[in-house]
Amino acid sequence: MAGHSKWSNIKHRKGRQDALRGKANTRLIREVMVAAKAGGADRATNASLRLASERASKANVTKDAIERAILKATGQLQGEEMFELSYEGYGPNGVAIWLQCMTDNKNRTVAEVRHAFSKYNGTLGTSGTVAYLFERVARLVVADVSEDDVMEAVLEHAVNDIVSEDNMTLILADPSELNAICETLSAKNWQILESEVTYLPTADIELDQDAGEKVDKLIQALEELDDVQAVYHNLKIMA
Repeated sequence: MAGHSKWSNIKHRKGRQDALRGKANTRLIREVMVAAKAGGADRATNASLRLASERASKANVTKDAIERAILKATGQLQGEEMFELSYEGYGPNGVAIWLQCMTDNKNRTVAEVRHAFSKYNGTLGTSGTVAYLFERVARLVVADVSEDDVMEAVLEHAVNDIVSEDNMTLILADPSELNAICETLSAKNWQILESEVTYLPTADIELDQDAGEKVDKLIQALEELDDVQAVYHNLKIMA
């Protein structure tokens, strides 16, 4: 049950965030940048970047846009410096919120983040305020493959959990295994829908619909900010 709860929470958060991004190209470019920033610009050694680039290309993102995103994320674009920033705080009812940003203007980003927290009754904290409440994991999603087949394929990797639902299989693993698992799945020609290193809450805070929606307004506002790459939180709205 814990695995299925984890699947539902991740799917909801991911799906809503993607929808709020607007154009698919924006999301795909961000995935390329995050993968390049984390693992370097060499696709031969960075499987996550290779897969993110392939997904962007299939969605008709231009080659120039992809290459520019890689150069920008890895600091190779002359005249443009990108900074990775992290902000932590609490929403209403003590919900932990942790966001990661990539920006070329630190002052703009912190001002926008602070405004969102203030507007929706949240509190922006200092480094370490809520980070300890989250666990860093590698997350992969493959399509049209049975849970048993996936389990057999990744048996030699440090996998924490495997859950299947709606013809998709979610794999949670040690972050250091991301590229190795990508290579294993790619060798079988399976369709990898998503591959990333992310953070999951170690425990959720359950709120009723009314209280949960108040927190959700803050989360949505943060997700809509251009410089925000990801928003992690431990909110769970009870049905």
